Amino acid sequence: MFKDYIMNQVVLPLDLEIKLQKNDIAYSVHDIVEQIPEEAFDQFKMQTGCPAYHPRMMMKIILCAYTQSVFSGRKIEALLLDSVRMMWLAQGQEPSYRTINRFRVHPDVKALLRDCFVQFRCHLVQEGHIDQDAIFIDGTKIEANANKFTFVWRKSVEKYSAVLMEKSKQMYDELVEKQIIPEIERETPEALSTGELSEVVDKLEDKVEEINQKIETSEDVGERKTLRSERKEPKQYLKQFRDFVVRKQKYELDMKIFRERNSYSKTDSDATFMRMKDDYMKNGQLKAGYNVQIATEGQFTLAYEIFSNPTDTRTFIPFLNQIEQHFFTLPTYIVADAGYGSEENYQDVLENRKRVPLMTYNLYRKEKKRSYKKNTFNITNWDYDNENDTYTCPNGKHLTYRYTSQKTDRYGFTREYKVYECEDCSGCPFRSQCTKAKEGNNRKILHNDKWEQQKNKTKEMLSEKKTGEIYGKRKTDVEPVFGFLKANLGFTRMSVRGKERVKNELGFALMAVNIRKFAAMSAK
Repeated sequence: MFKDYIMNQVVLPLDLEIKLQKNDIAYSVHDIVEQIPEEAFDQFKMQTGCPAYHPRMMMKIILCAYTQSVFSGRKIEALLLDSVRMMWLAQGQEPSYRTINRFRVHPDVKALLRDCFVQFRCHLVQEGHIDQDAIFIDGTKIEANANKFTFVWRKSVEKYSAVLMEKSKQMYDELVEKQIIPEIERETPEALSTGELSEVVDKLEDKVEEINQKIETSEDVGERKTLRSERKEPKQYLKQFRDFVVRKQKYELDMKIFRERNSYSKTDSDATFMRMKDDYMKNGQLKAGYNVQIATEGQFTLAYEIFSNPTDTRTFIPFLNQIEQHFFTLPTYIVADAGYGSEENYQDVLENRKRVPLMTYNLYRKEKKRSYKKNTFNITNWDYDNENDTYTCPNGKHLTYRYTSQKTDRYGFTREYKVYECEDCSGCPFRSQCTKAKEGNNRKILHNDKWEQQKNKTKEMLSEKKTGEIYGKRKTDVEPVFGFLKANLGFTRMSVRGKERVKNELGFALMAVNIRKFAAMSAK
């Protein structure tokens, strides 16, 4: 005997919800999106044309698909046809893959995702999953959706641009010297601008056209032959300067795209070439990618941002600004690894935001080693006389204070150093081990009082029990999120291009990680 199995008979009930398990992830997706205020969807309303799919429904199906490691628009469309949870979330509606793709890269979706993260954090606070004492910040590199070998390097552009400027100036001087064209008004004598190059092209075109008219009006064969020979040189110059204009415009566009970066990809100009840890060649190749910064607590992502800058140090302050502006008020403790420890970042957290930075610096672990403490040529191990403001080197010579120096980096941050110089380094048996200064020059050292105070404060805070325990949670809080994102969810490469579109897709992926973790906790 078999159970009834009849394909051409309607089976009731048709409510898909009863087909879902009690703790199905679709319920978590539904609850989180439903918490977004209704007014957040007002910007999607249209007064004319065909009624659009409700953005709340679109948010649910995309988030649900991402929790199942489905990132393709066509595959999401296929899930709507054969997945019970997707059918229930869409309530039988079947948007096409084009509609899905257009929605997830829509500029207004960015605000919806932020609201989703804000509401999710409020829910975590109410449920007692996070305590709001600290946030843990870290970054990772994710490969961009860019073709191979599409790199453009700043140094190459600057090099070829300089060659073009020199060559165009030289050829312009030849034109004027040979009296092929008259002189033009120039902004600077060093180089020709794009407008000036275009003006040279116009004058050369006039010169060539003038000779052409003479050839057409002349009936003397010898004279026509002479005129053709005379026209040859201006035509060659004209071809060269037309090429100069095109290349000059291209180099100027490249420099606009670079901004503060050193490279970009031709297929995704917002992506920068970075070294990826998970490089499949295992040889440190550069790939076009984005620097993803997240703030977590309880292994939940509470805020995120995308940067084209590969250096974590330069992303710290802009990321904190984004958190305060769009997500939540910063807690008491801001925890990050040594990649964020710098004088500028410490100063920003302590003085501008009035928070406590629990961040190490590059030499924090090295300074604890016995070999570092016993190195007699290390400046930190030299005797310092506070009364006379002098250091004593291993040879017993005194380094006295000479002057104060200020150094401003290319980003505009100024550091102040006290410069000390040895009284006499001549004949020192340790000279080769102590300094690389040329013969006849004495050893100089730079001392940054503010930076040393910040480092000592960091050591003090990390040695205390409470703050030390908070910092100890960093690896187990923020690092697993990247593991869930890349290993469990399988999100290792962007599927869209452009920084704003990538930001939307990353928001969906990180929220999918949050939902999967929250659903697993709820099931337990």
